[in-house]
Amino acid sequence: MNFIENESAQKLRGGYYTPLDLATFIARWIKEISPTRVLEPSCGDGVFFEALAKAKGFKSANVLGFELEEEESAKAQNRARESGLAATTVRNADFLQWALDQFIVGDKFDAVVGNPPFVRYQYLPAQFQARAEQVFKQLSLPFTKHTNAWVPFILASMALLRPGGRLAMVVPAEIIHVTHAQSLRSYLGRECRRLVIIDPEELWFSDTLQGAVILLAEKAQIGGKAEGLGIYPVTGREFLRLSPSDVFDAPQSINGKTVQGKWTRALLDLETRSLFDELENLPAVHRFNDIAQVDVGIVTGANKFFLVPDETVRAYHLERWAHPMFGRSEHCPGVVYDELQHAENAARGNPTNFLWFRENESRIDAAAKTYIRQGEMQDLHSRYKCRVRSPWYTVPSVYSTEIGMLKRSHDTPRLILNRMGAYTTDTAYRIRTLGVSAEKLVGCFINPLTALSAELEGRHYGGGVLELIPSEIERLLIPLPEGAEVNLGELDAAIRSLPTHDVLAQQGKAVLGAMGLPRVKQTCVLEGWRKLRNRRHRTSSEELTELS
Repeated sequence: MNFIENESAQKLRGGYYTPLDLATFIARWIKEISPTRVLEPSCGDGVFFEALAKAKGFKSANVLGFELEEEESAKAQNRARESGLAATTVRNADFLQWALDQFIVGDKFDAVVGNPPFVRYQYLPAQFQARAEQVFKQLSLPFTKHTNAWVPFILASMALLRPGGRLAMVVPAEIIHVTHAQSLRSYLGRECRRLVIIDPEELWFSDTLQGAVILLAEKAQIGGKAEGLGIYPVTGREFLRLSPSDVFDAPQSINGKTVQGKWTRALLDLETRSLFDELENLPAVHRFNDIAQVDVGIVTGANKFFLVPDETVRAYHLERWAHPMFGRSEHCPGVVYDELQHAENAARGNPTNFLWFRENESRIDAAAKTYIRQGEMQDLHSRYKCRVRSPWYTVPSVYSTEIGMLKRSHDTPRLILNRMGAYTTDTAYRIRTLGVSAEKLVGCFINPLTALSAELEGRHYGGGVLELIPSEIERLLIPLPEGAEVNLGELDAAIRSLPTHDVLAQQGKAVLGAMGLPRVKQTCVLEGWRKLRNRRHRTSSEELTELS
């Protein structure tokens, strides 16, 4: 969990400024509609004003900017003046509050440009949280407190745009896939004639792992038809030399499932999308929630206190309270967690013990009390998850399941057969099967279709690690053909020693091949997975050769 005291001042105000060349490309695109009223809702030091001047044609335009930081607001006003944009006004005020008032007035702009702040909802001051929520309410959209400041900024900006107007912004790449942006994606899909994401292979902001894209959106005319979404992948800055109109018109727009849900599907070609939809409807392919239940792992509130190595158990004589556990990827390099793997983890000094003080205080021995006092000296009992319990060191909902699953993965998620009944913390999920054996589910889970499904359903942040929450796991596609034979021992060894794409190729033959899927289609699904995995990792790759 991230805490506000651990974050930089730059991150807390979302201050990552747009490079001038990208801002100028955006300015050139909105110039095509000859706007007379332009809005910049988060102008920072005014880079977009200089970009408007470089693009020419905006000297007489009425440009309105907003910036909360007083010093940056002054910089932005000076930059606009020095750039020759005489009709530019920068307000040192909260854009969202102003926008809410404008919703009532009904005033509209021809174009909106900018780079909205990347700030988590929980880091926003209370008044800004309330205004963000109010934006969703005014637009009749579902709200979640997991949102980020850039989401209501874009929503409000689009609402203030006239029909036929253009919005062009540098936004987090996670707009494509994060759950908290679903209201925004749905709203843009309804409001816009056409949407285009310019998706770079590299990171544009060198001082952060945050991936960014350019969102180009043209608002639909009243009664106009929505074309949908197109994604335009780019490498380097060569695209900046092109006509922005050509870039906007280049990608094929797709609609339906793609715009209604996550936009990750738009990253795939038509052949792969069609094949995925075809496989989804086969009798042997199931949604995860039809064959298994997923629950979070044990929530301790203080993992470093409750998860300890053997050395700590011996030092404080905690053998009575210690139980085997796993919860990190390095604890589970394969698909089987057994006595041998547990012993290897313990030998490395890993925290393989979960301390469960399940007795009432009168029955806890002196050694355990000594250890508990150590935790209280660190103020662990005052942490939220701990202080709501009585006593604080008694962890609730302690049980193990036959299958575990780590929340995050580098290449693709996998299920873990928990042969020794070890416990898992909330870094992992507890899985119960429904009418299918644990061994079969674990064995068949590793295959190109499920791996691709995970890329489409999951989300990722800085660093490119894939994360799945329970609702996303429940939507995963799991093929369970009757004729599939997977040797868990061999699969476990392969995962530990072979590249992931080789393992998935082998599993494609065993699992998808058992459904009668030809090799060429197995390759298509596998290549779809690798394309999305590489994009998440920000790496390029050569095309897969067809499976022989």
